[in-house]
Parts: sequence; C-alpha cells; structure tokens
Amino acid sequence: MDAIAVKLERLKREAQREWKRKWRQKLRQATPSNAAEWRALAGVALSTLLKIALIIALPFTVLVRGSVFIYQHGETSVWLALLVAAFLSAAVVTVYAVWLARKLTKKGGKGGRALIIPLAKWVALPLVVFYCGYSLLYVASVNAKSGPVRAYYRSVHPLLRLALSTLILVDRDMLITDTGRQPEDYTRMGLPTNSRTRHYRQADGWIHAVDLRTTGRGMIKNRGVQFYFWLMGFDTRRHVGTADHLHIELK
Repeated sequence: MDAIAVKLERLKREAQREWKRKWRQKLRQATPSNAAEWRALAGVALSTLLKIALIIALPFTVLVRGSVFIYQHGETSVWLALLVAAFLSAAVVTVYAVWLARKLTKKGGKGGRALIIPLAKWVALPLVVFYCGYSLLYVASVNAKSGPVRAYYRSVHPLLRLALSTLILVDRDMLITDTGRQPEDYTRMGLPTNSRTRHYRQADGWIHAVDLRTTGRGMIKNRGVQFYFWLMGFDTRRHVGTADHLHIELK
C-alpha cells in the first residue's frame, strides 16, 4: 500500500508539472511578442471597455436625455415627458434582462419572448420607478454644500434633479453649491441683483438652475461634468460669482 501511495504522489506531482508547463506555454503564445501586437491588444481592451460603458449608460441616457428632449421639443408637461422617457428606459432594461435570462437559461425563440412581460413587470419597471423616485426626492448631505441648498432640492426642476442624481452615481464627490435664491441673496453676496436669473422660481414653480463646485476637482473632471450636462440638453457656463463654479440651467 505504501508503494502505491508513493506512486500516486509521484504521478500527482508529474501531472501538476505538466499542467503548469502547458499553461505557461499557452500564456507565452497569448502574450503579444511585439509593439504591433501590444497596440492591437490595447485596442481590443479599449473597445471592450467602451462597449461595456455604453451598455451601462444607455438606460440612463434614454431616461435623462429623452425626458429633456421631449419636454423641450414636445410641448408637453414635465411629468408626461418623464413618464414617456421612463417607459423607453424600462424597455431598454427589459431587453437587457431578456438577453441575460436567455443566456443563463439557454432559452431562445418563443421561450425568450415569453420572458418579456414578466421581466418588464417585475424587473425593469420597478427599477426605473424606484430610481426616478429616489432621484426626485433625495440628495445626500455630502452632495449639498449646506442645509439651505439641500432644503431647496425638491424645488429644483425635476429633470435637473434627475440629471444631478445620475451624475452622482459616477461622481460621488460632486457638490451642489447653490440652488434657489431670493433677490436679497445677491446683496448678501456683494453682487448686483439679477432679475432674470433662473435660480429664482420660474413661472412653472420650479427652480431651473444650480451651481456646482469646480474648485479642487481638476480640469478633466470639470470638463467632463460640463460635457455631460451639455450632452443631456442643459445650458452650462463656467463663471465666477462669489467663487469659481459651474452654472447649469434648463433651457
């Protein structure tokens, strides 16, 4: 029995050596051997990362950009614009969920189509409704400069709140420095009164502008935030009032 155990142990060590040798060989074959192959590998990796980022961003883009576009060009109420965009975003999430379910269950054809209604009803719609509700009602204290700024949050236009909340998902240290204002606030800040500012409540009852901190955040991050809001259909201006900041407003 001892002799058999020794042989089994020797065979085990030989099998491990052979396994390691084959994996080292495969690794050497897969590793680029020159600059051109390294560039090709980097291109594939970058392309893959961009595709993943686009897939993740698409439902949020449809929700935010879609609602702003419908509101600005469809001559509809803000709530109808948000409802339509939420439905379209839920449709995108449903497609993702169906694709993933088919991959996991190996079902296709009619089996895949049978998943659409249940996944839309129990996955996509609840996710979108929860996200919209969270975005419209809540902003963390770490993302608001002061209590008054946070208190004004629910008075900010719903589509601007939706865009802000979506940005916070990827920019956790974003800070809202100003939202609603009164005429006397300009005197307190040592600035001339601006009767046309969108920081006042507009005719629809909402505040249409917010300011975001730019100090200490770096040029690339600030430009990225500005590009995001421009892409989502908002006006953006980098200017100095009491301090350097990014002004965002709904057209």
